[in-house]
This record gives sequence, structure tokens and C-alpha cells, in this order.
Amino acid sequence: MHDIRAIRDNPAAFDAALSRRGLAPVSSDILAIDEERRGLIHAAETAQADQNRASKDVGAAKARGDEAAFEQLRALVADKKAEIARLGDEAKAADQRLADLLMRIPNLPYDDIPDGRDEADNVEIRRWGSPRNFDFAPREHYDLPAVKAGMDFETAAKLSGARFVVLKGAVARLHRALAQFMIDSHVDSNGLTEAITPVLVLPEMMLGTGQLPKFGEDSYETTNGWWLIPTAEVTLTNFVHGETVDEATLPHRYVAHTQCFRSEAGSAGRDTAGMLRQHQFEKVEMVSITAPEQSEAEHARMTRCAEGILEALGLPYRTVVLCAGDMGAGARRTHDLEVWLPGQDKYREISSVSTCGDYQARRMNARYKPADGGKPQFVHTLNGSGLAVGRALIAVLENGQEADGSVSLPAALHPYLGGKTRLSAEGILV
Repeated sequence: MHDIRAIRDNPAAFDAALSRRGLAPVSSDILAIDEERRGLIHAAETAQADQNRASKDVGAAKARGDEAAFEQLRALVADKKAEIARLGDEAKAADQRLADLLMRIPNLPYDDIPDGRDEADNVEIRRWGSPRNFDFAPREHYDLPAVKAGMDFETAAKLSGARFVVLKGAVARLHRALAQFMIDSHVDSNGLTEAITPVLVLPEMMLGTGQLPKFGEDSYETTNGWWLIPTAEVTLTNFVHGETVDEATLPHRYVAHTQCFRSEAGSAGRDTAGMLRQHQFEKVEMVSITAPEQSEAEHARMTRCAEGILEALGLPYRTVVLCAGDMGAGARRTHDLEVWLPGQDKYREISSVSTCGDYQARRMNARYKPADGGKPQFVHTLNGSGLAVGRALIAVLENGQEADGSVSLPAALHPYLGGKTRLSAEGILV
């Protein structure tokens, strides 16, 4: 959510920042509602003052026995009371229209974010590792002999329809090992606090992190009003919803491994084969709550946390900064990590790490109390995948595949697999 005072102070800059996202100017609409709202509030305050004066005069007229003046003034008091109520209702309605409009407007990109419309305009800032040279044609994950017994799309389709998968046996254990390795790494090496959170949340929580009101079609709502989380960003960030924390406690750093649910609205026909894009998936999510001056350094730190997981798994990747037109609505800066998938012969996103400034904090009314005793200020919020577990499974399988149909597994996972190092062509850990 945006600061209306900043829009009043520099509407041209606000519109210019939104234009970098490909959006039309909206400041005039915002300021028109704001002016109407402020006018109604002023009129209500004026009517209240008139009512107060008339109320005093009523008593004076009664005291001096002026019945005509008394009746006239009493009618005026009643009229002013009705006028105040009407103006208050109209001001409240205008305030709600303003809040609804501001809630639907995405965050403003930082000035140094590259211009562009879509992923073609994103800018690579570094890469790690080199794609392996295969002496055979590498296959996609779902075509690997080692995987076929443990990755069951037919049963999932019978149970739930398209874009679901059932993992069984060694593949299921490998998936679980990846999640455990990620969590342990973030807790033991990166100093994050592990949390286990609900996957059902109230609509206010989705509103707080920006999934509502504009992007409701991307998520699932239950019949009793709960929402299934699209990521643990929703739960972890909302830990500070409505709170004022002490500056000395910042930053707060959390990590959670959860089921995630997305409708994939608008993705018809994209990545329909395999388990790259699913309605239900698992993700290890990082969230940080910081003071404003900490957030840029924290963003770099979180990016390194995610990169470290890929490096420990030996998976080649590249890090890109998203252009203004490709960023998510809540972000001011986003780094995407794209892992190399030899079966597709391309890099694919496996993590997005974003800093949101005070955009989510304003929606959540989340503040911190400065150590110097000053006025409470809005916190900054950051989130990032550390990593998407299913996509990490795909990357491990495709990068470790061998000509005989087996898969060599990263050394970092061996302790989580009882010392097993390979997935045989028959789908058995050996």
C-alpha cells in the first residue's frame, strides 16, 4: 500500500514509477478521491463546530425563556447532527474507495531497476557452475527410467485432476531429503528461525502481503472464508501484522517448509508435462523483517542464502535482476535464481528473492519502535524461496542423470538418504 502523502507531494514521480511497470497514470484519480474525502472531513468538522455553538445557545435561550429561539436552535442542533452523520458516512465511503484503489496498485520499483516489459529484459548479474557436457541426449525428469516408478501423474490425475503428482518410494524420499537439507542449512548455517505455520489463513493475511484484493484468482478460497497459502511468505510476514516491535529485535529472520497452493490462473498450456508447474507443491520460504536501513543488505544476504543451497547441491545457476515490468506486484527489487535444466536445455526459475520496502508493512500496519525513542515507523519486509523443493528435485534428477538411466545424487544429500548415493535405473536408492 502506498503513502498518500508521498503521492500528494509528487504525483508526477508516482505516475512515472508506475509507467515503468507498463501502467497508466493514476495519481489524478487517487488525488480526486483524497480531495473529496478531505473535503467531507472538513465539512463534518465545520458542522460539528456549528452544532457545538448551537447547543450552547439552546441552553442560553432556555435560561432566558425565549421559547421561539429555543425551538429554532434545537431544530438547528438536530439538523447539524444529521448532517454530521451524513458527512461522516460519505467520508468513510470515500476513504474506503481510496483504500481499495491504493490496495490494487503495485509497488514502485527502485530507481536502479532495469527498464523492460518481461523476462526478456531481465539482466543477468552472475552465474555459478557450468552445465555438464553429456555424451548422450539428456532427458527431462519425467522421462528418466530411474524416476518413472516413483513419479505417478496418472494416479494424481485420477485423484485430483491435472497439474498434480504422486511421489512414491525413492523419489518421495529424495524429495523429503531435499526439504530437510534446505531447512537444516538455513537454520544451522544461515541463522534463520524455523517455523511451522498453518496453510489456511484469514483473508486479512492475504490482504497484508498483497495477494488480495487484486490477485485472488491466483489462489484458492475455502467455503468458510479461509485461503490456502500460495507460499509461507503469507504466514511468516504476517507474524508482525498489527504489531509494533522494538528496533533492537530487528531483523527477524524466519524459514518454513510448507505445502503451497496456486490456481496457476493464466498459465494454460504452459509447462503441462512433468511437475514443473503444479497446483500443489512444497517450498522452503525465507522471510525477513527489518528496519529500513537494513533492507538492502538483507536482500543481498537472502539471495546468498538461496544461492548457497544450489551451490551445495552442485547445480549450475544464474542470478538475474528482474526488470520493472517483470517484477511481482509487491516487490521493489527482485533477484531470480534460475537453475540449469539439461532436459530443457535452459535455465528455469527456482527462487525469487524480493525486497518490498514498507509496501506490505503499510497494509499490515506493522511498525517498529526506534531505539532513540522516536515515533514508530513502518518496518521493511523481504521474502525469498530457499528453495522450491519440487523444482530442486527436477534439477537434481536432470543434472545427475546417467546414460544407463540411473541418477547420481549430490553428496550433500547422502547423509539424508542413509548414505545412499545413487538412484538406480529401477528407481531404487543404492
